[in-house]
Amino acid sequence: MQIQRYLALLVVLIAFPCGLFAQATPAASRPLDLQIGVGISAAQPDYSAPHIKGITIYGTLDFRRFRHLGIDGEIHDLKIITPSDIGQSSYLLGPRYEWRIGRFRPYAKALFGIGNFEFQKGYYPADSSGNFFIYAFGGGVDLRATKRLNVRLFDIEQQEWPSFENHGLSPLVGTIGAAYHF
Repeated sequence: MQIQRYLALLVVLIAFPCGLFAQATPAASRPLDLQIGVGISAAQPDYSAPHIKGITIYGTLDFRRFRHLGIDGEIHDLKIITPSDIGQSSYLLGPRYEWRIGRFRPYAKALFGIGNFEFQKGYYPADSSGNFFIYAFGGGVDLRATKRLNVRLFDIEQQEWPSFENHGLSPLVGTIGAAYHF
């Protein structure tokens, strides 16, 4: 009789933890929403007249617990099409606030990071570059196209490079793209 109790207790102890992990967490109760995307960008560099163009890699991490709050991270590499032989890259991270209106996701963001300004060989006698602290304010609208695909209809940000030569630099950057939603 004593052995049967120990055997029953052993079966319960082995089976109980397995039952705890047998069900997946419902999608609605996940604490985070993550998307990673790529886009094409154009900027008015505030250094020369023509626009410069390149690519952007971006990611957002939204906290379901805080409903509208999240984190936005972006890497702009605006050195692909540069008529005046200058390039700008920026590496930014900061908070974002998102609204949900049907399938549309308008948002506002405040980002901080590092910018790299580059003179490219061609118009200039030699390559040279410098890194600067930058911050940016902006916003845009994402469209939830499918369960896993978000389309970035537009994203506009006004960057400020306060420590750039003389009076700083204020490029305006626009992006369109698409992201995979995890």
